[in-house]
Amino acid sequence: MFALKQEKKPVLALSGKQGPFDLTYYLKGALAGGICCAITHGALCPVDVVKTRMQLEPQVYNKGMIDGFKQVVRNEGVGALATGLGPTVVGYFVQGWFKFGGVEFFKINLSQSLGKEKAWENRIPIYLGAAAMAEFIADIFLCPLEATRIRLVSNPEYASGLIAAFPKIIKDDGVIKGFYSGFAPILFKQIPYTMAKFAVQGAAAEKICDVTGIDVKSPSTSGATKMGVSLSSGVIAGVAAAIISHPADTLLSLVNKPGAGGNGSIVSRLVNLAVETGFVKLCLTGLGARCVMIGSLTAGQFGIFDIVMAATGAKKFHFENPNEDH
Repeated sequence: MFALKQEKKPVLALSGKQGPFDLTYYLKGALAGGICCAITHGALCPVDVVKTRMQLEPQVYNKGMIDGFKQVVRNEGVGALATGLGPTVVGYFVQGWFKFGGVEFFKINLSQSLGKEKAWENRIPIYLGAAAMAEFIADIFLCPLEATRIRLVSNPEYASGLIAAFPKIIKDDGVIKGFYSGFAPILFKQIPYTMAKFAVQGAAAEKICDVTGIDVKSPSTSGATKMGVSLSSGVIAGVAAAIISHPADTLLSLVNKPGAGGNGSIVSRLVNLAVETGFVKLCLTGLGARCVMIGSLTAGQFGIFDIVMAATGAKKFHFENPNEDH
């Protein structure tokens, strides 16, 4: 994934209880990220279908998430809830690979460059910077698959699935308009979302451990206890990230609908859509469904990530307080 030298020693900012942070470690982190994102986004595909319909057709799907499920099933059958499953699973495996693997890479190397004490003092900025850089890279690969998913959800008759939709979109709209019309809103959506997700999760996990006295770095702490910390902090992080990124998520759903926002540049289309929709609707339409979805999804991601990392034998990175004994 990254051009790295095989080094078997831990980074300088950390104790010998962590690492080694070499190429193998980063590949394990990337694999765990791909798996956790593919599983969670795939499992929540029905929720995402209803959420996207609520954003695209608020005049039809305007009675809440539960009624939205009923409407989709009544009008199109249960199978409609799996619309876009293929691009969802593939897209988010790729995105998770670069996002989680990238966050580990940037976080660890930023900590190494600062040293143990400075890394501890600046752990929130490190979370934020690492998440932003990793997400930018991940979104380059995610955007075409997300555009395909939205096209299939908004018009289930457009194509039978991912493989059929890809060449059809290229033929109809070209690569840039077809796949990257939503690149700006996906960056505005995903980068703040990921920054909040990792920074809030890290801060929440730290606070939970402070309050309860749990030491997740200790070998004597049970796997179930560590999982409880991951899930609890993940829910908190997911809800915060969903609220922060929701306006851009609504714009992303709208801009991938054919003809939405006119025929001008991507920026002019986004401005037109924002004006047409209104600030309140951008912030609130489908927000409840998205908080449920992202809260569950984020908790599941951090839980599965920890399981896969443990299964591969990787000693996960943790910031260390230099004033405490390790």
